[in-house]
Amino acid sequence: MPTETFAGEDERLRRWRLLLGSDDADGTGYSLAGDDLSIDNALNSLYDAGRTGGLGASSPTVARWLADIRTYFPKSVVQLMQRDAMERLNLHRMLLEPELLQSVEADVHLVANLLTLRSVMPAKTMETARTVVRNVVEELQRKLQNPARQSIGSSLNRAARTRRPRPRDIDWPRTIQANLKHYQPEYKTVVPEQRIGFGRGRSALRNVMLCVDQSGSMAASVVYAGIFGAVLASLPSLETHIVVFDTAVVDLTDQLDNPVELLFGTQLGGGTDIARALTYCQGLIRQPEDTILVLISDLYEGGDVEELHKRAASLVGAGVQMVVLLALDDEGAPSYDHSIAAAMAELGVPAFACTPDLFPDLMAAAINRSDIAQWAASADIAIAEPFAPA
Repeated sequence: MPTETFAGEDERLRRWRLLLGSDDADGTGYSLAGDDLSIDNALNSLYDAGRTGGLGASSPTVARWLADIRTYFPKSVVQLMQRDAMERLNLHRMLLEPELLQSVEADVHLVANLLTLRSVMPAKTMETARTVVRNVVEELQRKLQNPARQSIGSSLNRAARTRRPRPRDIDWPRTIQANLKHYQPEYKTVVPEQRIGFGRGRSALRNVMLCVDQSGSMAASVVYAGIFGAVLASLPSLETHIVVFDTAVVDLTDQLDNPVELLFGTQLGGGTDIARALTYCQGLIRQPEDTILVLISDLYEGGDVEELHKRAASLVGAGVQMVVLLALDDEGAPSYDHSIAAAMAELGVPAFACTPDLFPDLMAAAINRSDIAQWAASADIAIAEPFAPA
């Protein structure tokens, strides 16, 4: 038999052995060595913990395991295995030790866990936790900021111009073009005798309110909402507010310039009172027809459901453009209260999950006063349906 056939069969058995694990019943008869054995041990420690005893109780054991999975698996798989370890083996304790925390591959879910655990976090770990959160936030800002600014910025109506703009509203390309005749060769500059600015009319200045459910199931959504809130706040033609709630309501708008502190101002977990949060937001609204209210919640209301319906109807009736995001993360279809979502749909408020990469386009559509349900359909997003007729 050709050597290539033996080699192909050997590789097939190796793959099956890694897939099936170390149980004697795997049936391959194949023995692992070298890196393959280390990979198998790392997988066994997590997924065969009932038989092998898991990662053990000592910090060095956990640290070695974290180092091993970072060595042998790609970043996305490492993050998945870390999440599985915290769920299957109750390894949240590893986030309370700075030495171990430095070894973890950071992502949105890790940030959410750190925010949840910070009340029991030792002082020596807190600064490490802040550094981890800051690194994730900065990475996500770099990834999300430009697409958000391009999508949202291009949607703002800039047709109306003003000759007396505020400094941050000056349209520099048009201003330079209009003043080329005033070019000063000796200074190599243009004297802007005529300044042209972007309009600040009704269609240009929009108020955006992010009303964010900070119950435990919404943890990843809270992280993304905080980051997007900071991005939106940086756009001069938008006035942005961010409000987080459980059974109480906290306005974090004054922290939008520092998303790390904003996230540490949240209190993940606890109950849910959406009606109270909407009541607070309504009290902030001065121009309903120019306001976009994004409620980020799975709609599991712990407060007065009837009051929630009345408050949502009042907002919509006043002219507020309201959208419900059942989740703002990459986790797919969320669990949510279908009856409340259907009631929202009856009011003309679309309710659906949104991935972070689509959020800028969603906001652009809202700013343009587009049909959000139609936008979602074009993006192949499933929307909650209103109640079926009797």
